[in-house]
Amino acid sequence: MTEAILLVGGKGTRLRPLTVNTPKPMVPAAGVPFLTHQLARARAAGVEHIVLATSYLAEVFEPHFGDGSALGLSIEYVTEEEPLGTGGAIRNVAERLHSGPGDPVLIFNGDILTGLDIRALVATHESSGADVSLHLTRVEDPRAFGLVPTDATGRVTAFLEKPQTPEEIVTDQINAGAYVFRRSVIDTIPAGRPVSVERETFPELLASGAHLQGMVDSTYWLDLGTPQAFVRGSADLVLGRAPSPAVPGRCGDRLVLDTATVAPDAKLSGGTVIGAGAVVGSGARISGSTVLANAVVEAGAVVTDSLIGAGARIGARTVLTGAVIGDGADVGPDNELREGVRIWCDATLPQGAVRFSSDQ
Repeated sequence: MTEAILLVGGKGTRLRPLTVNTPKPMVPAAGVPFLTHQLARARAAGVEHIVLATSYLAEVFEPHFGDGSALGLSIEYVTEEEPLGTGGAIRNVAERLHSGPGDPVLIFNGDILTGLDIRALVATHESSGADVSLHLTRVEDPRAFGLVPTDATGRVTAFLEKPQTPEEIVTDQINAGAYVFRRSVIDTIPAGRPVSVERETFPELLASGAHLQGMVDSTYWLDLGTPQAFVRGSADLVLGRAPSPAVPGRCGDRLVLDTATVAPDAKLSGGTVIGAGAVVGSGARISGSTVLANAVVEAGAVVTDSLIGAGARIGARTVLTGAVIGDGADVGPDNELREGVRIWCDATLPQGAVRFSSDQ
């Protein structure tokens, strides 16, 4: 049996207010909770058993996914009482694994949208005889990530966390957040305390002479840690730029879920998603955005690269650009909210409260 661990315990602080009521992996992307895309891709790659390592709002996951049978999976849930970090979370679920000591166990971070060839990563792991194999990807600016240089055979030679100076940037290869562990290696992670695989487990394994193998796969990859990235990832799923068998409909310029109501003269483009029960009024223009369930976008509003939370209302003629509107918020008519603005859950913004003149 091929099995995997999905790390879904993070608080998603950078995504607030999206994550006030919903854990990050359960925020909808392209019409379904983001985690659904990861589970579906794992199943398509032959994974049968998945353990979800949960912590923040842990009670949300099981009622939605149950035993996993609807996705063709067997899913189990383990909740951390206190956050244990990536390594601690992996160790905390070890007793739920069915693999033998030498078998491969896949591990995925719950906030990465990727086109990774999962089968190829497992094949690389097995053919190289590695103790741990890592998915690596290349980025233009690696300063926000952990660098992972490798030798000519792909064997990892170092781990360099978030370099800042040109001298420290020795490669553009970064840790992309998907791994294959030999089952016995998981048991060497200290139990019952916070452990970071990036800062503790991997460097210690390397220092002890363990074989860590890197596989560079430069297909689609996006860290969904910020609202702007999350909105972009959802749009890319709808547009077909990011692969997923879980998108509920054909890829295209827009995805309108059943029970949503869109005025005939409204314009939806750029991978926009309109959630179930949402309403889009006459003349509204929405591009590259996500409108969650039961939200309302009134007549003449213009929404670009933004996310509108469940049950929120955007007033007539209001303009949103790169904005995040929390669940249940009420943004009155004739407002203009620009890049980076976040409106908290259930907040109220009166008519015309925020405007920008043309020379600003």
